[in-house]
This record gives sequence, C-alpha cells and structure tokens, in this order.
Amino acid sequence: MSSSAVEPEAADLVCQLENVQGMVDSLSAVRWKRHQDAVVELSEHGIVLILEESNCLQAKVYLRKELFAQYDYNAEERPRFGVSLGLFVDCLSTFTVPGRATAIEIRYPGPDMQLLLKSLDSSDACIYAEIRTIIPDTVSWDYNFEPAGSVPLSFTVKSAALKEAIDDLEWPGSSIRINLKPAPPSVSFRGEGHGDLQIDLMYNANSDLLLDFNCNRPVSHRYKYKFLRATTSNLPSSVMKENRGSKLTIGRGGMLKVQHLVPVGRAPFPNPHVIDSASHQQQPGRIAYIEFFVKPEEEEDDARND
Repeated sequence: MSSSAVEPEAADLVCQLENVQGMVDSLSAVRWKRHQDAVVELSEHGIVLILEESNCLQAKVYLRKELFAQYDYNAEERPRFGVSLGLFVDCLSTFTVPGRATAIEIRYPGPDMQLLLKSLDSSDACIYAEIRTIIPDTVSWDYNFEPAGSVPLSFTVKSAALKEAIDDLEWPGSSIRINLKPAPPSVSFRGEGHGDLQIDLMYNANSDLLLDFNCNRPVSHRYKYKFLRATTSNLPSSVMKENRGSKLTIGRGGMLKVQHLVPVGRAPFPNPHVIDSASHQQQPGRIAYIEFFVKPEEEEDDARND
C-alpha cells in the first residue's frame, strides 16, 4: 500500500478555545515558581493539569469541556503527559492580544507527541507553536481528601482579602497557624516564628470579607508559609476585579483544600473561524476550577493538642 493511501491517525484531542487569555489566567494561578513540570490528563470531560511539590502541596486546574467552543475527544484510554508549565503558559501568552479576545486550537498528539497550538483569528495568517512533552516521572498521588467530621470545617473569604492576609504574614521559613472558632464565629491567621502578628476575620451579618463559615468546634492547624503562599501568590486580576470568593476547607488530619474560581470569558462577538458547539452556546458558567491541597505540619505534643 502506498504511503499516500495511509490514513493519518486521529488526534486524541482537538479543541478550540475562544479566548486564550482565560486559559493563561487559569494556568498562571498555579505557577508559584519559575521551573515547574506539570502533568496533563485528557478525558471526555475536559483537561486537568496537576502540579506537586515536596509531597506537601498539590495543585489542580480543571478545564471542563464546556469551556471550549469545540472539544473532540477520540482517545480509547485517557492520555497523560508531562509539560513545562512555564513554557506552556509563555506559548499561550504569545497568542494573546491586549484588549481583544483571541482564539486558538489545541491538538494532541503531534507527529512526535508534541502539544500543538494554532491561532484561529485570521484566514490570511496563522501562528503555530509546538510544545515538547515528556513522560511523567511519577504518578500524581491522590490526596484522598476526607471531611473532618459530620459538619464541614470550611469558610469562604474574598479572594483579594485572602491574598492580602497571607502576603502580610510573610516571613522566611515561618509557619502560619489557621484557627477556626464557632463562638464567636471567626477565622484567624497567625504567623509563628516572628512575634504575634495575627489577622482575624469575623463572621456576622455585616461581614463583607468572610462570606460563609461552617464550624462546630475549635480547630487549629499549622502550615508551612511557602506552601500556603503558593495558593494565592499568582491569582489573576480577573478574580480580584470580580470580587470572587475563595473557599478553604480543613479535612481529616488537617489537610487544607483551597478552591478558586477563575473566569474564562467568551469572545464578545462570534469568531467565524471557530466551530461553536451547541453545548458551548448554552453553557452559563464560564469558570475554570483551581484546587490546592496543602498538608499540615506535624504538631508537637504540647498543650495545644491535649
């Protein structure tokens, strides 16, 4: 059989996104240092990007298929590959234009297992990018987040206020203690190792920073500052401008889950070069979900834990 008669294999995924800036914002939110390798998992439900550090911190970005104008998934098994997060974000950023929504197509795999990007904004010119992928060294481990009891231990705070509180407590090598108290309902962030700096958030009918609070008993856990700061260090301006809330939940053993919602806006006008699916048109929420899991520091057997 001649080579011209051989059909090329269908890509595992071909998807189109109307506004690449939303994806840049979402991935930048988990970019807490210069060199990071991420694991990308593809499925019929969407794209998940996972990062880990020191077995103490894990971040996940969920890009549901409804966020894409087109999402053609053809893989029999769920593809999984590694990629440099910084390179991925920088490549996506080259497709952005200030003040204007720009559309791209993402395809995987290329002929040499690359991740392929292509601009969709013009029939006269086109920008292409290829990102080399790698085989992940390890399997991302499941943090197995479990509730700490029958009543969830959680609170929702304005994202900007959360970032400001964590930034204000900065001290190299320090730890941050998070205390939840049911009466009066409050959350406190206390910097340990450099004095008595503490930030208190009270929950009441007039609260404008603490939006929701669930706690039926006093809870106190300590977290390494550098890992806690990673959860807010690069929140996009779109989250701040829309006054969105971030939800923090303390699970069994003190595991901390931090959740952010990042808007992924649509183009203000239809793009003639983008295939817009019916499910995409009917999708009301244009949100990427960001989750961080932070392990607590081991506590000493002091009076605090008696």
